Amino acid sequence: MSRQKFRILVPFASGVAAAGLFLGLSGSVTSLAATRYEDLNLFTSVLNLVRKNYVESVDEGALIEGAVRGMLQTLDPHSSYLAPDVYKEMQVDTRGEFAGLGIEIAKRRDGFIEVISPIDGTPAQRAGVRARDMIVGICPTEKPEEWTEPCRGTKGMTLVEAVKLMRGRKGTKITITIERDGFETPQPYTIIRDIVKIVSVDHELLDDGYGYVRLRAFQERTGRDLRESLAALRQELGGGDLTGLVLDLRDNPGGLLDQAVEVADVWLSEGLVVYTKGRVESQRHEFSSHPEETEDGYPMVILVNAGTASASEIVAGALQDHDRALVLGTRSFGKGSVQTIIPLEDGSGLRLTTALYYTPGDRSIQEVGIEPDIVVERPTVVAAKETQRQRVREADLEGHFTIEEADPDAVPGDAEPAQEGEAPGAEADSAVDDAEDVQLTRALEVLKSWSYFERLTAANRTRGESEIQTLAKP
Repeated sequence: MSRQKFRILVPFASGVAAAGLFLGLSGSVTSLAATRYEDLNLFTSVLNLVRKNYVESVDEGALIEGAVRGMLQTLDPHSSYLAPDVYKEMQVDTRGEFAGLGIEIAKRRDGFIEVISPIDGTPAQRAGVRARDMIVGICPTEKPEEWTEPCRGTKGMTLVEAVKLMRGRKGTKITITIERDGFETPQPYTIIRDIVKIVSVDHELLDDGYGYVRLRAFQERTGRDLRESLAALRQELGGGDLTGLVLDLRDNPGGLLDQAVEVADVWLSEGLVVYTKGRVESQRHEFSSHPEETEDGYPMVILVNAGTASASEIVAGALQDHDRALVLGTRSFGKGSVQTIIPLEDGSGLRLTTALYYTPGDRSIQEVGIEPDIVVERPTVVAAKETQRQRVREADLEGHFTIEEADPDAVPGDAEPAQEGEAPGAEADSAVDDAEDVQLTRALEVLKSWSYFERLTAANRTRGESEIQTLAKP
């Protein structure tokens, strides 16, 4: 396998070149034309029949776009067509800065949009939006052309549609309708948009020199921000070393693959971090760690839950396989596939699943997720509240690749037909917001026990060497 830089969500082809790439996946252009001519003829015939005979005039561009969407929906839940505005929003997300409200949202099983949490210092937080609020309606500043009403309910609305409506120019107003425990009726919140900067890395110093770092997503600066956070923790310790570290990857939906590799490389001095394997040779890559600037070997615990997906599972899996950290929490999401964003001529793009990834121990986490070394469930009270809002994992999405299809010794083949599915992190209900974060508390206890036994082992080793030297004297 070749070793080279690679990135999820980074364009690598455009226009005719992208079209050529797709044809190359199934063989030569000539053979494809010969074997699929009848299918293309069927499509053209249906398009002409609709254009000539439908009860109303049709937009042929919209018909073609609908056909492309339908084609990609037959693949897997993570392959999709990105309209120009959606493609642009996706690029904004990876940069971590945009004009909007400043809330993390997720899709509920009942179809509505739920607030995971408002981001500190943003318009949404200042307006009083809270975690677990349910957004039941959106009244955008600029109403889409197809709307006949000023506001629309969010039930059945996709996350992409909701994000698109809530983002807009700085200084413009938008009204969202919120349903909350304690409200007799849903209440309108009018918010003025502002520039929101997403901080992908948070940190704080716990007691006795133990550090805590939370990664919210893998964006363009995540690796650099992580190193800055670790340096800041040491500065708070007066330049001393960390006694141990908790790395929180809960409800982290993933992001850029190269940033996941860079994050794992912070704690690994050698060896494989992850490798990818697709149906074509060009999708086979290995990513290895480097000895430069590796963190000290202090004890480390990684927190995961059902919202830990994709790039965050790469980090957890790599550090777990190399015995560099213990993983604590509940089973992760289970998204073991790689999506590549391919830009098209009109400014739109394709999000296409091109490979599956595997941990250093030749494990695929597709469908099964990362199993914690120490299972710690959420508090009973919180779990009771979630009986009506079960967490969605990769295995719940129709058309997902199975663990058998992700066997590292087999070449990925055809998947079963899929319906449109939610992205990783759907139904995310942040464990970090619990009044009593039992998982973090347990992680700190594990680190303290770990440090204690290391000191005890070292003391016993020193005592044993001293006894041997005494016995060796004449």
